[in-house]
Amino acid sequence: MTAETGTDERKARLGRLTFRAWRRGFREADLVLGPFVEREGAGLTDQEISDFETLLSQDDDHRIYAWIIGAEPTPEEFETPVMTRIRDFMRAHVAQAVADGAG
Repeated sequence: MTAETGTDERKARLGRLTFRAWRRGFREADLVLGPFVEREGAGLTDQEISDFETLLSQDDDHRIYAWIIGAEPTPEEFETPVMTRIRDFMRAHVAQAVADGAG
């Protein structure tokens, strides 16, 4: 595999993740996961991308959102560095939206 092929594959993978993150079916999850992958995706490690893919493979968006906001304990298999990054992003994203006049 050449570096260019790897880059093309990574871009395609992130593109699929962006699509899936924005179309969860639960708006609150969309508004965290979509912007997260758009703004942070390029900086994710390969392992973080894999962990994000695993997270998005879960069908219960309400539960994913509950894990992100801390309303429910996160199962061990989802308590990953990418989950920490999502939580940090959400706190910063929501704080910025409120500062900009949302809510």
